[in-house]
Amino acid sequence: MGKCKIGIVGFGTVGTGIYKILRSEFDSHPILNEIEIVKIAVKDVNKKREIAIDNNLLVDNPIELIDDPSIDVIVEVMGGIDIAKDIIMKSLRAGKSVVTANKAVIARYGSEIYEAAAQKGVYVLSEAAVCGGIPIIEPLKRSLKSNHIKKMVGIINGTTNFILSKMTNEKADYMETLKLAQKLGYAEFDPTADVEGHDAADKILILSELAFGGKIERDSIITEGISKINLKDIEYANKLGFEIKLLALAERYPINSDDSLPLNIWVAPSLIPKSHPLATVEGVNNALLIDAAPLGEIMLYGPGAGSGPTAASVVSDILNLHATSIKNNNTLDPLLAFDFWRNCHIIDSSQITKKNYLRIICIDSPGVIGKIGDIFGNYDVSIESIVQLDASEDGAEIVVITHEVSNGNFEKSKEEINALNEVKLIASQLSCI
Repeated sequence: MGKCKIGIVGFGTVGTGIYKILRSEFDSHPILNEIEIVKIAVKDVNKKREIAIDNNLLVDNPIELIDDPSIDVIVEVMGGIDIAKDIIMKSLRAGKSVVTANKAVIARYGSEIYEAAAQKGVYVLSEAAVCGGIPIIEPLKRSLKSNHIKKMVGIINGTTNFILSKMTNEKADYMETLKLAQKLGYAEFDPTADVEGHDAADKILILSELAFGGKIERDSIITEGISKINLKDIEYANKLGFEIKLLALAERYPINSDDSLPLNIWVAPSLIPKSHPLATVEGVNNALLIDAAPLGEIMLYGPGAGSGPTAASVVSDILNLHATSIKNNNTLDPLLAFDFWRNCHIIDSSQITKKNYLRIICIDSPGVIGKIGDIFGNYDVSIESIVQLDASEDGAEIVVITHEVSNGNFEKSKEEINALNEVKLIASQLSCI
């Protein structure tokens, strides 16, 4: 059985983790011994590294890996978007399969990348791009293919889950917790992609394309982050029997469309009943709940980031490529490869129906709850609960949780409520599941 020869582009946290796995002396499957690292492309070949490495493996130009005819697979773990995309595309055009952990590139350029791979009869695998070490992409490609996937909802960003867990369990301040997450390596120096929901939106796009089979426009995904979450919201949610988590949701939507599958996809901080399986997901862990027919509901759970889990997913993809090439005599496996087979579109946000949480700061005067209730009633917004909390001389806070209502009607009622003389401001609005 021949070796699978790889070139690694990038030798940061994940690249180092891959090297450790492939050079490990643990009692692992013997097929790991068939993976040979030929070259590693780094920015600085003379940099002092945390592990001992053969300097003869290091080069400072990734094109050397692409041009090397002995290399079968390019492993892209350098991060970023433009340069990484260029390396992926050049590798595919050179007839080399690619394994990548780069969710931002796949989310934005997946269609172009998949097409290039198909034209050259090679693969692009990206298990590590979503939820670190949790096997999610492989099940969507293979194990769940006999199912009709109806809905996916999950916690797929560890940074925000760590922050919200600390705020919930320890009443920790948002900014202080974010600084701690940066110190521990859970958040980047610029945490925008995580805390504003962009990272989760990239991931749910990748999962949705695999699950539903159609190209999805990244800019169509409604995305909200956690930077405006207040300790008051967490306190009130807790009193009402909920946890607050940053959720990513994708589901088929039951509206008529002849030529394209309608989808509802969004990322937003949301209230989850404490009895819900996702409510117990703490810290940097991730989880995805999948509702499929005839299977029913399953949940995939585990570490969503870190050198070890992410590197393990990368190596699993490499092993998949090697095993498949041996078995199929270098012909493409239609389940391991991916291409779109239908048209999909994200529905207009006004068509979405969901439950909502609203926190309203108002003057503590008789009849204000009745006025709010009347406005909701005028727009067919059904109320699950409405309570007044923390009344004082400065005013009162009213918390409303609705039943499922259309976004269009909810937004119209919210505008009227905001215009009431008794209302100082609408302090926060969150989704509920």
